[in-house]
Amino acid sequence: MSKLREFELSEDELKSDIIVVNSCTVTNGADSSVRNYISSMKRKNPNAKVILAGCGSHSKGEILFEDKKVFGVMGHSEKEKINEILKIEEPFYQIGDLKHIDSTIVEKFVGKSRAFIKIQEGCDFRCSYCIIPAVRGDARSHREETILEQIRKLAANGFGEFILTGTNVGSYGQDHNTSMAQLLKKISYIRGVRRIRIGSLEPIQIDDEFMELLSEPWMAKHLHIALQHTSDKMLELMNRRNSFNTDMELFNKIADRGYALGTDYIVGHPGEDEKEWAEAITRVKELPLTHVHAFSYSKRDNTVSATMKPEIKGNIAKERHHELTELVKAKNFAFRREHTEGLEVLLEKGKNGIYHGFDQYFNKVEVKSEEDLSSNWVLLNNVEVTGEGNKAEL
Repeated sequence: MSKLREFELSEDELKSDIIVVNSCTVTNGADSSVRNYISSMKRKNPNAKVILAGCGSHSKGEILFEDKKVFGVMGHSEKEKINEILKIEEPFYQIGDLKHIDSTIVEKFVGKSRAFIKIQEGCDFRCSYCIIPAVRGDARSHREETILEQIRKLAANGFGEFILTGTNVGSYGQDHNTSMAQLLKKISYIRGVRRIRIGSLEPIQIDDEFMELLSEPWMAKHLHIALQHTSDKMLELMNRRNSFNTDMELFNKIADRGYALGTDYIVGHPGEDEKEWAEAITRVKELPLTHVHAFSYSKRDNTVSATMKPEIKGNIAKERHHELTELVKAKNFAFRREHTEGLEVLLEKGKNGIYHGFDQYFNKVEVKSEEDLSSNWVLLNNVEVTGEGNKAEL
């Protein structure tokens, strides 16, 4: 938003002169939603200039522009020039390239206590179900000094928790002769940095150098490690780089260090028959999981998985999704009951004396207090553990 020097942000799209659609293209449904939204805006606010941005600009931008559904198309690499682009008075198609790295320095996050730092773009993995490399390009790291400068400025502005994000975060540094572990160490030296979280890692990206950092006090005691499945047959069909036996060994090793562990998991991918699912869910029970980001498979055109058979019926995928999430929810409850002391929570802005934040294990905590605790760190002991979350009163 800091780039929009000559424009005023509007909260009402029906009264806006320009509507920038920051689109997703992960699934066919996402593409369809973008098209439907653009069509509705053309009807409701026909005088507005609709500009397509985000991942959808790379997958559907050309068609929508040629069909005159949008006034302009702006690729990822053009975001830094948004102020100038929005002043263009003729229809435009500026897709840019997929090798660009955004060098913008963000100094604040409105309404947030935690700061999100993008450290890389793109992905070198070629998972069967995923179109992201085609629309975001190969993995490329942001400059280390740009990352550190941004964190220095945010820390000076009062931010203490930093979440490192990207398309494939764990690939950071492979193109700069450095590593995630080395970056983490340098961030930890910055005055004001109290806790560092990492968005998501791949199992093969966790090496000995990274493991040595697990005992550092500034590391959030939660790692999100993307497994995607626990059946080796399904992992092979998905063209993944992990296998269950090595995943199990890794998870146990990290859990033994006192960490909570989350993962991404796709259910209902083509080929996931009853035998594979029975094996997969049994293996999930063995894993020391505390969080899961579960997806029901959604076909994406122009991916290998889109041509695979047999397809899994939606109602079956839905049942499996429910079974998986309920299982991990129970695991999370058991974990929280064992971790009720020494919870370090950074609270967001509160309302009516109720504040919310996440502890070091990435479990949400509700705190009731008559004192204004907005953006404050609190140390909680003996929290109340319920099926829906943790609660405390100060």
